[in-house]
Amino acid sequence: MLAQIAIGALSLGMTLWACLRQKPLCWKFFPPQPVQATGAAMFHTVFDYVPTSGQAHSPAIIVKDHGFSLIWFEGAGEAQADVDILSADFASGDAGWQHSKPEPLLTRDTIGDAFNPAQRVTTLGNTIENEAVSGGLYATVVSLGGWAMAAIADVRRQARRPVTADKLNLSPLLNRSHLVRSPMLAMADGSFALPAYFEMGQAYAVLVRLLEDGRVRDTRRITGPGVKPIQPMIVALDERRAVAFMRNLDAASKHLLISRTPDGGHSWSAVQETGIENPGAPVAMLALGDDRILMAVNDDASRGDILRLTLSADGGNKWRRLITLEEGAGEARYPMLKRLPDGRIILAYSCASKSGIRAHVFNETWVMEQ
Repeated sequence: MLAQIAIGALSLGMTLWACLRQKPLCWKFFPPQPVQATGAAMFHTVFDYVPTSGQAHSPAIIVKDHGFSLIWFEGAGEAQADVDILSADFASGDAGWQHSKPEPLLTRDTIGDAFNPAQRVTTLGNTIENEAVSGGLYATVVSLGGWAMAAIADVRRQARRPVTADKLNLSPLLNRSHLVRSPMLAMADGSFALPAYFEMGQAYAVLVRLLEDGRVRDTRRITGPGVKPIQPMIVALDERRAVAFMRNLDAASKHLLISRTPDGGHSWSAVQETGIENPGAPVAMLALGDDRILMAVNDDASRGDILRLTLSADGGNKWRRLITLEEGAGEARYPMLKRLPDGRIILAYSCASKSGIRAHVFNETWVMEQ
């Protein structure tokens, strides 16, 4: 008995010592840099992809020095046993935007083999760029059951092939039911934070703080009474302030949800419903500087086939509709927005009720003219 007590005390002491030695986290965001609207207005549709069969859904954007890549999951249907992650690379030249032929980026077999020990992966879901690591990805993986049993895999690649895959340690419940969907947030110290969400039972959003080696250092829940916030899209307004918009997993909800942080993501206000109608679909947001936010949103609670661009000039309190991008051609959902190094903006989303991926490139002059 004494030996057990001594071992327990030693373990607790070593844990406390390790915690004290860790460098305190920086709870400041890397503030968005305002981009001046210059040049003539431009808006180009650069991708209108329809798979030969099945569905293509939930695109993400990887920005590169001289272009970008789109990645999405594709298969017979969502959460089916033939779903893999596909990608296409885009470059701009004299003939405008050109893209490569879509091809597999991650497959269930290659990511399963990259786990240590190797494990069976039955399906893949939302996948985003790990902006802290060159070539890194965060993928939603399922080995058993459906989305409620998913986990987030930190995937490291070489020559487009995964070489390691490790599940983020986010839950004591068999480390299941966490998923990703939204881009990471840059922090002032050069690190990144990962928006994620827990989908089982009383769902909630969470901001994950990571160490340099990819291990989870801290998590901050974004939740509130009577709501089930998932798929948080978070944009920083300055070093301290950020706003998160989320969909409500509660099917009875007809409005987007919102939460704010005043202290770099360390704490979040109780999640509340906004006045923005929503049919239970996620949004995309991009900070334009000076508290301006561009949002791609389904803002009709009764229809999933309407996708609009809207603009806020006051940090997300009030919104002005700019343009209707999709209407009457099947559901258009899961938008994603990112900015290229030259200031141009990319918008990608699922269209025609998950049977295709569409992408546009435009500039801020075009936004300001709407």
